[in-house]
Amino acid sequence: MTARQGVNSGASPHPPRARPGTFAGLFLITLSTLMYEIVLTRIFSVTMWYHFAFVAISVALFGLTAGALLVHLLPDRFRDGDVRARLWLFSLLFSLAIAVCFVTQLAIPFDPELNVASAWSIVLTCIVIAIPFVCSGVVVCLALTRFPAQTNRLYGADLVGAALGCILVVALFVVLDGPSLVIAIGALAAVGAFVFALDADSRRGVMLSLTLALVLGSGAVLNGVLHSSGHPLLRIVWAKGEADFQHDYEKWNAFSRVTVDDFTHGPSGPSGVGLSRSLPTETRVEELGMVIDSNAATSLTRYTGDPSQTDYLRYDISNLAHHALDDADVLVVGVGGGRDVLSALEFDPRSVTGVEINGNILEITNGVYGDFTGHLDRDPRVTFVEDEARSFLTRNDDRYDLIQISLIDTWAASSAGAYALTENSLYTTRAWDVFLDRLTPGGMLSVSRWYTIPGRQRPLEAYRAVALAAAVLKERGATHPRDHLLVYHSPTNGAGVSAMTLLVSSEPLPDATLASVSRAAARLGFTPVLTPGEAVDEHFAALASPDGPGEAIAAFDADISAPTDDRPFFFQMADLGTLLGGAGFSRDDSTRPVLVLSLLALAILGMTIAFIVIPLLVSTRVEAHRGMTPFYVYFAGIGLGFLLIEIAQLQRLSIFLGHPTYALTVVLFSLLVSSGIGSMVSDRVTDPRRPKLTLVPLGALVATVAVFGLLTPEVIERMDGATTPARIATAVAILAPCGLLMGMAFPIGMRAASSRPGAPRAFLWGINGATSVCASVLGVAIAVFYGISTSYAIGVGAYVVAAAALVVIVRLEIRAAVAVDPVEEDETTKKPVPAAA
Repeated sequence: MTARQGVNSGASPHPPRARPGTFAGLFLITLSTLMYEIVLTRIFSVTMWYHFAFVAISVALFGLTAGALLVHLLPDRFRDGDVRARLWLFSLLFSLAIAVCFVTQLAIPFDPELNVASAWSIVLTCIVIAIPFVCSGVVVCLALTRFPAQTNRLYGADLVGAALGCILVVALFVVLDGPSLVIAIGALAAVGAFVFALDADSRRGVMLSLTLALVLGSGAVLNGVLHSSGHPLLRIVWAKGEADFQHDYEKWNAFSRVTVDDFTHGPSGPSGVGLSRSLPTETRVEELGMVIDSNAATSLTRYTGDPSQTDYLRYDISNLAHHALDDADVLVVGVGGGRDVLSALEFDPRSVTGVEINGNILEITNGVYGDFTGHLDRDPRVTFVEDEARSFLTRNDDRYDLIQISLIDTWAASSAGAYALTENSLYTTRAWDVFLDRLTPGGMLSVSRWYTIPGRQRPLEAYRAVALAAAVLKERGATHPRDHLLVYHSPTNGAGVSAMTLLVSSEPLPDATLASVSRAAARLGFTPVLTPGEAVDEHFAALASPDGPGEAIAAFDADISAPTDDRPFFFQMADLGTLLGGAGFSRDDSTRPVLVLSLLALAILGMTIAFIVIPLLVSTRVEAHRGMTPFYVYFAGIGLGFLLIEIAQLQRLSIFLGHPTYALTVVLFSLLVSSGIGSMVSDRVTDPRRPKLTLVPLGALVATVAVFGLLTPEVIERMDGATTPARIATAVAILAPCGLLMGMAFPIGMRAASSRPGAPRAFLWGINGATSVCASVLGVAIAVFYGISTSYAIGVGAYVVAAAALVVIVRLEIRAAVAVDPVEEDETTKKPVPAAA
């Protein structure tokens, strides 16, 4: 197969032109593709773990590239004369595959253990979810390669459609649950097939696509209605390795599925892992279980306003600070089912402010189950705020006697390591500096985390929390950090789990506070871990030494260094050395998530090499590669650069915006819209007759991404306290200039390649796609081990390499032009004159 056959088999001297229907159909297909990709990240958070979201993105990129490869390998099936028919056919297959593959995916159980069954379930899931993206990849490839005169405008429609999909998926989550939304996306894809069929004047295509759109659309609406009544036809079947069941109440939004169930069916012993053994055994509480994404558990407590109903909360270690405070102003981070708010009310505070970013949780606690919880929102002392806590505190000048963070994970997995790779804006040096700034004199930050967990040999979370506190205190000028800290842990319960509470003050803790906490802890049987006068081991003492935690951190195999906004992975404690040394294969849950993701990364890289790189190599004749090395370097560079910068900004803005889903939506929307605009105008800023002008956009791109890479951390720190709309606007302003220029890179390169007879354009497409898949994996790995800034810098470096390759390409174009129109010298004047003269 020749390179020309591989790309343009059946090409006519006058290739077809895209009509409005082509643009509209491509817009709808890429809109559906991006929506499906985002919803998969939400589904994975429920069925597997949140950190599998990046796997969905990688598999989507893999499928799209594999679809383009299919066009390359089967040229006889994708001739120019058949392109319009193939567009509606594969759009229809994309629609059908979304529904069929999603139902299949739901039936695949995920085993969270590292064994053969787990590996098989992961591989099978990846294969199943890749199939729809392969169909979409065929459509996108055909649209962008079979209408070469309009590639830049079609690429713009592609990116703008995908960008609007980011917004639409958030809007539809307000009215639809996850499974129903997936089926609705299939219906949207069928509408895209309908538009393509109209464009192709295919009556059969129109009828088939319209029928499928109606069937899937009706199915989505029906399932949504049935879901609201508690009896959906299509629902989650497996969640975190266990069979899911029909819940008493279920509510989805763009960043969580919240369920409520009555697990005890009446009064029982209170829930909690930090309870004192001195709690009266006859204590009975009526609670409902609220679970976020199938794993993060909190509780709704029946409360009638009688204070005696909540006396048991005095026995919880997470409330240890309350014993030393009177008439306090309390701020609760992460309201959940209202337990910490009830705890504060138990100690008769002056005021309680509960900050919760998930509006569904507030609606459930105070609305749907308000009669059960006693409508805490009606208590004049209580104020609920729907916001991200760090941003709320940064932009408000109010001061609090106590800021309480009790077992808050990032969209809160309550099993060790479940969200080890999810950025958490609450556990970084910058965040704790903000918290300490918002305390009154003598006020305390109370942070409760796990102390002992089955499978973890040491209290790593406690060590890391102390290291974080000590690092922040040293930065604030504390000479003896230990004088500012108190740490106690609860007894181990029957499941082998105990909790610890760390109390931090911006000033040395007063003797009265130390005495009050000590008396309460002794009465309740809580064990001192670290106080100004004693330490349970030398590691805790060393971490809080006057010299800071630096030397003490080096004594650990695990990474317990203080997380920063550049490396905000509090729950990720495996560095590259310990992982390569085999520590990830232990039963220590602090390293297992990184091992799982490393294996997934290797699997995706292997799939990319086996199913994209090797087929491209064997299907293209050696002669076609001659002189193409600069093009290969260029397309590899822009593929790596785009994804590395996108992922780095996604991680940075997860901290800034307060939630990964907000960041995913804002980053993708901003980059795709601006890139689409850049693609559309790329032909206006270049001139084929003046090849050197092509270098201007790439030079501007390198300069812009470098400058914004340096400015972004400073800008987001200054805007940290802005409202959510203001932070979103800031994020868009950061991303748009880079996206505008990054969107020009692909059409510029493809236009240059198109000017070379026999250039293997599909091969170039495959290189770009393969490097994008690899970058989606590498971006996460680099950020985890070396920091987000390093990942971004490597992305800038990739664009520098691409720009250098483009310089070589332009020089080759100039030489080719001179060879076609040679210049001779006049023998008398020695001045160059055209040969025709």
